Amino acid sequence: MTFYDISQTIGEGIAVWPGDQEYRLRWTMRIADGESSNVSALTIGAHTGTHIDAPLHLFDSGTDVAAVPINSCVGRARVFSMASDKSITITDLLPLDWRGVERVLFKTRSGKAPISQFEPDFVSIDESAAEFLVKHRVVLVGTDAPSVDPFESKDLRSHRILLGSGTVILEGARLGKVPQGDYQLICLPLKLSGLDGSPVRAILYD
Repeated sequence: MTFYDISQTIGEGIAVWPGDQEYRLRWTMRIADGESSNVSALTIGAHTGTHIDAPLHLFDSGTDVAAVPINSCVGRARVFSMASDKSITITDLLPLDWRGVERVLFKTRSGKAPISQFEPDFVSIDESAAEFLVKHRVVLVGTDAPSVDPFESKDLRSHRILLGSGTVILEGARLGKVPQGDYQLICLPLKLSGLDGSPVRAILYD
């Protein structure tokens, strides 16, 4: 059995979406200071690193990340290597084999960006592709880009189409070492009440 850790390592200096909370670590107890143990505290944004978006991210009445269905985040997934330079469209998706696909991960050039540097020129997923995925009842859509919508988008149409249909969005996956094909996926968010997203430890195995 081969395992692929497709999660970003979260630590000091990890890139975040411009304006988001940056990663911060502080120690509340240290053995070096005479305490019985080392205890740390984190300040972190809900969309740091490899993360899941919940419906609450785009809809005030949407469910939070604690209510994201577990069965959407665990199960068979297909990785597609995409040659798209700017955005993935329905034209890119139509020639692909969608038989039996329940979860999909898109491997693009965006995955080559260093995790310490935010690159706004990433490969997004356009509205036509989002609608295609909803029509095919895909329960999770993943990408190695920081967002399914373009950096400059204000209405976040692809987010709205996917989250509005109950499709889970996984962003910021690291798929560089993963060959195209079928795998088992595990990408469970923390059970955080009232939050619109959560970092995940995402793995693929076959």
